[in-house]
Parts: sequence; C-alpha cells; structure tokens
Amino acid sequence: MTDTDGPHDKAPGSEANAPQQAPAAGAAPEAPADPLAAAQREAAELKDKLLRTLAEMENLRRRTEREVADARVYGIASFARDVLTVADNMERALQALDNELREKADLLIKGLLDGVELTERELLKALEKNGIRKIEPKGEKFDPNFHQAMYEAPDASVPVGHVVQVVQPGYTIGERVLRPALVGVSKGAPKTSVQTESNSTGAGSSARNADS
Repeated sequence: MTDTDGPHDKAPGSEANAPQQAPAAGAAPEAPADPLAAAQREAAELKDKLLRTLAEMENLRRRTEREVADARVYGIASFARDVLTVADNMERALQALDNELREKADLLIKGLLDGVELTERELLKALEKNGIRKIEPKGEKFDPNFHQAMYEAPDASVPVGHVVQVVQPGYTIGERVLRPALVGVSKGAPKTSVQTESNSTGAGSSARNADS
C-alpha cells in the first residue's frame, strides 16, 4: 500500500469545493437598507432646511423694511431739534409784546409782527408735514412720557396732577418724543387757604362754646 492511499489524504481542490459553514442558530440576517425610506428622510431634512431659510429671509425682509421706515421718519430728528430752536425764538419774540402794546404799535410794527406770525405758522406747518407735531398740554393730565415737570404750583382751579402752565412746548416725531414739554404741575388748592378755613371754623366753635 502506498502513502497516497492513506485515509488522511485529500483530493486536490477539496478545500475549495467544501461547503461553507452555515450561520449560527438564532442569528438574524442583516436586512438590506430601504432606499425609499432613506430618500424620504433626506427629503424631510431638505424641507426643514428650506423652511428655516425662508423664515430667516422673511424676518430679514421685515427688519429691513422697518429700518428703512424708521430712517425715513426719524432720520431728520437731529435737524428738527435745531429747527425747534428757531421756532422757540420766534415764539418768544411774539410773546414779548402783549395785546395792549400791539394795539398801540404803528402800522410798520404791526406789519412786522404779522410777518413773524405768518413765518411761525409756516414753520409749524413744515414741521408737521414731516411728522413733527407740537405738544401744548395746558390743562391736561401730567404724562411723564411727554411732559417734564419743572415745578409744582398751588392752583385750586386746576385738578391735582394736571398741567397748569407750559414753560416750553414739546414736540413729537412719528411715535417718539422729540422734545418733552416743560410744564408746571398743579398740586391743588393752596394749603394756606385750607388752614385759614380750619382756623376760622375752630375759632367760631370756640366762640360759640364760650357764649354758651
């Protein structure tokens, strides 16, 4: 018997032709990826990014429109404050002459005053045309958003906390305060009158008690 006839001899190519080992029992085979589900996820992500981008663009558009509108309305604020000084000086010039002096003035002075008044009216119209309005709150309730209190004055004819005098008119531009009005605020009836009444009432009561 030759060595090739032994039981351990293998035929050529037997290892390549041997069947592969079966998978272990209980191990589930890996499922292939679903291309449709992957495409749907990618589409959802792209849609979310698109919506976010559109929202950001809309916010940017609104913010830009608001800034342009504010610049159009409030861009002249600095110039307007300088013009208000001119309006104040014209108003002071007109208030320097009362009605009696105006009646006694000659035609030349009256014509000059009429020209100043006309110029003041035209100036206020030009300011109002550009969104600048005058604040003259005499008799109105004090509002710290539009008024600046300079002093308190006892005045029984004006309710407490109301404007009794306008020291300097204020102005608004758009929805903002360009310059607050300088005002005097009423604090009601003078205390001296109240004390006098109470003292007189007390004195009368004492006199009646003494008579009785």
